[in-house]
Amino acid sequence: MKAFVIIATKGRAKETYVLLDYLARQTLAASFIYLVGSEQKDVAGLERHPLFAAGKIAILLSTAGLTIQRNTGLVALAPVVRELPPQDWFVTFFDDDFRPAPNWLENAAKALQQDSTVVGITGNVLADGVNTEFGIAELDARQYIDGKKPAQTHWSSAAQTKRLDGLYGCNMSYRGTVAGVERFDEHLPMYGWQEDWDYSSRAREFGSLILEPSCKGVHLGVSSGRTSGVRFGYSQISNPIFLLKKGSMSWSKASLLMSKNIVSNVVKTLLMVRIKDFPGRLRGNFLAFLHLFTGKLDPLHVLKI
Repeated sequence: MKAFVIIATKGRAKETYVLLDYLARQTLAASFIYLVGSEQKDVAGLERHPLFAAGKIAILLSTAGLTIQRNTGLVALAPVVRELPPQDWFVTFFDDDFRPAPNWLENAAKALQQDSTVVGITGNVLADGVNTEFGIAELDARQYIDGKKPAQTHWSSAAQTKRLDGLYGCNMSYRGTVAGVERFDEHLPMYGWQEDWDYSSRAREFGSLILEPSCKGVHLGVSSGRTSGVRFGYSQISNPIFLLKKGSMSWSKASLLMSKNIVSNVVKTLLMVRIKDFPGRLRGNFLAFLHLFTGKLDPLHVLKI
């Protein structure tokens, strides 16, 4: 199968360059890689990577926003795959701070070839720095991948392939039957929180989604390029409600997601945990509920905060 990669990046040119190093070592080389930034500094220096000189990379700019940037990559990919059977190619979305094992793309291709009903794959995250203060260092990431450090406990840990309802956005692949026709919802702005669940919900109409444990990697959880606590807190409420109304998220899923975040923000604010801006997130939660009760709730409002 032909593999393609789309990387949406914001404020992390250095981290993206390192990800390109990992992609250069893949046992199944990506046929093409689309790097999508929102301004020149997002992609500064990436043209110096050997993969660019080899004609394997396109560097694109679009309006800022994870969903918009990923869609820009999909639009650029469309003419390249137009003549390919949709079941014979797939596109992988990696966060710019994700570090895939050398056989990530190869193992994803094998899983898709072995079961024609599978249309989406997420991998086994050996360590995830998203909820830590400083994230995971590059050296530690390599040690996790090389097996020199034991894997952390993570929801994506599994000894066997298993079916999922949603994929983890930092490392997910979709067969051409999905990626050739579906686009990310641009009503989820900026970092697009829960955009992966929304896209997965539509992908399930084409086939099954799986966790493939042989697709291993590490999510550094780099803090640079992230949004403010207030904006994130607003999205913690506005995005699930938007997806609930849209029909791509169930009431039980949305209510559990929102309640867990609110409780976490309250507790960590009271305990003065400084890993993230939890007081800001809590203010964002309250603002979103105020907008909900006054009929003004809209995920796009974070652009005005």
